Formats: sequence, structure tokens, C-alpha cells
Amino acid sequence: MRRLGLAFNSYFEKWMFLIIPGSLVLGFIFAASLKPMIHAVPYMFAFVTLTMAIGCGLGELKVVMKKPRIMGLTFILAHIISPLVAYGVGAAIFGMDSPYVIGLVLFTIIPLGISTVLWVSMSGGNVPLVLAMVVLDSMLSPLVVPAVIQLFFKSAIEVKVGPLMLDLTILIVLPTIIGVALNEWSKGKIQDQVKPYTAPISKLCFVGVVSLNASAIAPFVDQLKQDMYILVPVVIVLVGLCYALGFVGTVGYRDRQLQITVSYATGMRNISLGIVLALTYFSPLAAVPVVLSILIQQPLATVHHYVLQKLNKEKSSGTGQTHVT
Repeated sequence: MRRLGLAFNSYFEKWMFLIIPGSLVLGFIFAASLKPMIHAVPYMFAFVTLTMAIGCGLGELKVVMKKPRIMGLTFILAHIISPLVAYGVGAAIFGMDSPYVIGLVLFTIIPLGISTVLWVSMSGGNVPLVLAMVVLDSMLSPLVVPAVIQLFFKSAIEVKVGPLMLDLTILIVLPTIIGVALNEWSKGKIQDQVKPYTAPISKLCFVGVVSLNASAIAPFVDQLKQDMYILVPVVIVLVGLCYALGFVGTVGYRDRQLQITVSYATGMRNISLGIVLALTYFSPLAAVPVVLSILIQQPLATVHHYVLQKLNKEKSSGTGQTHVT
């Protein structure tokens, strides 16, 4: 059973860039059958968060706390500069009152995605650093998300900040605290013990979150057809810029491992949470850019991985790197 679970998890991660978009498509196709099960989304999402947090102990968190400049720079790039770019581009193309602008900004302020850890590992980045940043960013989300939404859209939309913070606390913070506590209680052993069972289940929950939320916006697809010709390229550019911001923003450190880590951190977001928030607190149209990013984020991660490998090969093996401590 353990081998089967680990094999399934490995297969899923290998083909995730196809499975997740495929789950989105299936959600649209079987919308009528899936829609009655949408109430299960928060529970599935909380389990995904718990599974992620189990792999992080206080030791990993201390690593990040010892590098406050890196953590601060990453969060500035991801949650300040990226939202400004998203708002500027969206407002210029669709108008400041468009729900698409809300969706574009929402994509940039949701926490860093757990799949970031997988891509950082494959590309030769700093796994403990990015895992700890994902956990900390998730725990800060009840403060970050409402604050940025209020900053950009206070006069345009009415957001119930209290319920939003409560939902983020339940969906993100509590499972994260429980996961880190379990890691500490087991002295880091729990992840290896439960991974063959929790990892496959969390992947299936992730698929469920994507499919069920796709079914929720399926009724609005017809009115989106004309907008897609503009919206899809805009989302592609925005997601690509988020990757680029992390890479370019850390050039000054002259540390390729750090560039890999931060570029994935700024480029990949917790999209399933974004969809949940968009559908709960905003119009279904605001969820569309977030949903589209599912189709774009993983394929662009593959392209980014290829570019990073090419850059590593071109870099002379004789050149040294200054690693941040």
C-alpha cells in the first residue's frame, strides 16, 4: 500500500502540468453533476494545506527568519509589485471597474503555491527555504489578502473583511499550525510515515477543488467567449511577469540557487484558494482570471524550468557564486 501511494504521488507530480488543467476541463464538462458537491471544497482545501504543513517544522521556519531580507524581498515582489502590475495592466485594458481586474489582482495576493516546492526541487533551488516561505506566507494571508483588496478596491467593491479573514484563518492558518505542530511533535518523522497515504489523498483533493470550482463558473462560460481573446494573453503575460520579477529581482545576489527559489515563489500561487475566495466574495467573473491561471501556471513553470536549465548549462563551471547566509 505504501509503495502504491508513493508511486501514485510521483506519477501525479510528474504529470501535474496536464492533470490540473484536465481537471478544470472535466469540471466544465460535468458541471451539472459536480455542482451539488461544491460545499466540500473548503474541507478538501484544508486537508491539502495540512498535508503541506506537515513537511515543515520550526527548524525550517527558523531558516527563513535568519534571512529576513530574502523573505521580505520575496513578499514585496509577490504581493506588492505584482499586484501593482496586475492592477495597472487590467485597468488599462478592461477598465478599473471590471471584475477581471479584481481577479488579476487576486491572483497576485493569494499565498505562494505548495507546488512551488516541487519545481524548486527539480530545478536545483533551496527547498527548505521555499517550503518555509510558503508556510509563513500562508499564515500571513488573513492579513495580506484583505489589506491589499481594500487598498485597491475599497471604493469600488464592498468586501466583508471579518468573514474573509475568518475563512482564511480556517482554510490556511489552522491547518498550517496543526501541520507544523505535528512535525515538531514527531521530531520530523511524521511526514515519511504518513506521506504514502496523505500525499495521494491531498492530490485527489486538489483535483476535486479545481473541478468543483470550475463547475461553479461553468454557467458563465458563454458570456466570456468574446473576452477570452484578450483575457487569455493578459493572464499569460501576467503569470510570466511574476516568474520574471523573482528572477530579475534577485540578480544582485549573484546566487543562482536563490534566483531559482524566488522566481518560482513569485510565479506560482495557491490558485485553488484564489478560486474559493473569488467565488465566495466576488462575482463569478472575478474568478475567471484565477481559473485561467490554472491552465497557464504549470505549463509556464515547465518553460521556466527549461530556461533555467539552459542558463545553468551556459554558465561557466569556473564561475563562483556568492550564497546568501
